[in-house]
Amino acid sequence: MSSSSGMRLLYQLGQFYGIQTAYYDVFHRRQQVSAESLLVILRSLGAPVATLQDAPSAWRECQQVLWQRVVEPVIVAWNGEPLPVQIRLPLSASDTDLNCHLSLESGEHLQWQWHGTDFQVLQAADVEGRRYVVKQLTLPDSLPWGYHRLTLELLGRQGKSMIISCPLKTYTSPAEREGRSFGVFLPLYALHSEKSWGGGDFSDLRTLIAWVAGMGGRVVATLPLLATFLDEPSESSPYRPISRLAWNEFYLDINRVPELQESPSAQAILEASSFQNEIKALRSSPLVDYRRQMALKREVMKEMCRRLFAETSGRLEELHRFAEANPLVEDYACFRAAGDKQHNPWRFWPYPLQQGSLTEGDYDKEDKRYHLYVQWLAHQQMESVSQEARERDIQLYLDLPLGVHPDGYDTWREREIFMTGVCVGAPPDTIFTQGQNWGFPPLHPERIREQGYRYVIACLRHHLRCAGILRIDHVMGLHRLFCIPEGLEAAHGGYVRYRAEEIYAILALESHRYKANIVGEDLGTVPSYVRADMRKHGLHRMYVVRYELASDLRRGLPPVSANSIASLNTHDMPPFAAFWQGLDIEERRRIGFLDRTGAREEKNSLLNLQKALMTFLQDRGWLQGTESDTSAVLKACLSFLAGSQARIVLINLEDLWLETQSQNVPGTKKEYPNWQRRARYGFEHFYQLPQVVDTLLNVNGLRKRRKRRR
Repeated sequence: MSSSSGMRLLYQLGQFYGIQTAYYDVFHRRQQVSAESLLVILRSLGAPVATLQDAPSAWRECQQVLWQRVVEPVIVAWNGEPLPVQIRLPLSASDTDLNCHLSLESGEHLQWQWHGTDFQVLQAADVEGRRYVVKQLTLPDSLPWGYHRLTLELLGRQGKSMIISCPLKTYTSPAEREGRSFGVFLPLYALHSEKSWGGGDFSDLRTLIAWVAGMGGRVVATLPLLATFLDEPSESSPYRPISRLAWNEFYLDINRVPELQESPSAQAILEASSFQNEIKALRSSPLVDYRRQMALKREVMKEMCRRLFAETSGRLEELHRFAEANPLVEDYACFRAAGDKQHNPWRFWPYPLQQGSLTEGDYDKEDKRYHLYVQWLAHQQMESVSQEARERDIQLYLDLPLGVHPDGYDTWREREIFMTGVCVGAPPDTIFTQGQNWGFPPLHPERIREQGYRYVIACLRHHLRCAGILRIDHVMGLHRLFCIPEGLEAAHGGYVRYRAEEIYAILALESHRYKANIVGEDLGTVPSYVRADMRKHGLHRMYVVRYELASDLRRGLPPVSANSIASLNTHDMPPFAAFWQGLDIEERRRIGFLDRTGAREEKNSLLNLQKALMTFLQDRGWLQGTESDTSAVLKACLSFLAGSQARIVLINLEDLWLETQSQNVPGTKKEYPNWQRRARYGFEHFYQLPQVVDTLLNVNGLRKRRKRRR
């Protein structure tokens, strides 16, 4: 085999496995994935290729696997329409009768027989000297919404498929279709009150919900609330959770737990002067000390847990019922307890433990009880937050992160559906000239299909039980993810494709079941087909003033679409005051992202952007005269959004008091305290600040007038 023919076959193999072997970067230049990178990504997908010389045998093997698969593992039936099903058969068996079994999600079972001679051949192919054909069958009846199981049998061969029968579009409530509302955003760790211990808790979130409802708002948004490592290792990022199936016990309000009043030892710990001094220090710090705060909470909650398990009670029976109904949570508790004992990431555990086999001797029983207990409490308090929101007609806006921590529970328990040897990231762009490596493994596109998307569905349901709105982080990930081979720079990565139609189908079905709206984070460089599919399937898109203005200064801000969630910025951007005053430019120069020339260019760009935005706002009457101070421009921008068609206007509370410090500076680690900064004001202070109250009342009035004009 010549080198050139081997390369052609390697790239052909890459395309077969769903790898985009070339892509266009932010400068519209075509980037070819190198053979070295392609080999690593192929191996991570399970292709048997160690070197270029393995390409021919790997190609033959994948063709055999494809044609021996009777039916695709997942099929989508939109809107209950009759479903065409394509099957692959050896030519010698193509006229044989086919037995069909369909198990509906409801438990009903249907079966029938198709006569092989009744169906035309759509396609034929020769594979390793054997002739195969493709035929198309149509299920005889339209299907109810749900996940159904189809089994096809002939001549001892069997093919199985999950059928997703679903609406074409995700859920939007009748009131939401007619209404125009507003909401507020603040990370829960940053929200704090006189009662919380430093970082916010679930009770603070309930308080915020009640206040927003009183201000006329309909939405409260925050960052992911999933479990993270808070001891060793310590991980403050909400976007690298231990699991997308467990809530974060960091946010528990201990004072709302019944066991506190029943445990003298827990009360004694809590009331000790040294303990109270620790809490006082946490409250006075401008940063959230996750590790110390969690250590204090754990000290008290371990005593509460011991009290609960000391004797039979109604509460203990309730916990046992919860564990029985949620076996995953008990398994998670065993994993966390094993981690406490091993003091190492699971990849360094003894082999049986690595492979997911845990026995009682592999962890301390008290530690396992503790982790089960705090998950139970977190589920209870999270459900209480959700109930508070529903009773006050507030939509709780939660965020589903793209990935999970590589040392977390999900990658341990579900290792077969995660790709190994690669990490998710982004190619180089104008800001991150070296690209980005986000440090977590991608899901395997075929194995999640073969699993019937069990893990994906579970992650969605975990959030949708509580959320009125769910934001899908990096919605482009439904279509493709940029995968970077371990040990290589981000520029050497390549895109791996997913079956987007199947994931949209799951989003549509689950959103209707839980009556929740779905938002896709579609910011930055996003292929046009992604937004086209978002429109097709009814996902809300994001309209962010900073992004929209920068796209074309000459036109100012484009119109706000009626299906968008509109805001000034996001948690990955500097607050409005920092942006308007150019403070973020100085911060990026301090960190090293910009040199003196780059900073000067950024400041010139900012002047042009400021001029374009002010002209736009003045022309439309939102900004009077030549006012350019930060507060006036901020209010004008919010008024523009409030008067627009946007489904929801989302307001970062920190913008209202002209905060200049960011919550996150992407691309930094030790250079900036990401995900740690407490809000400048506690709830008891900011809820009565005139600049907060007056602005929200003005936005509410504009939203109501917009609604009446419809």
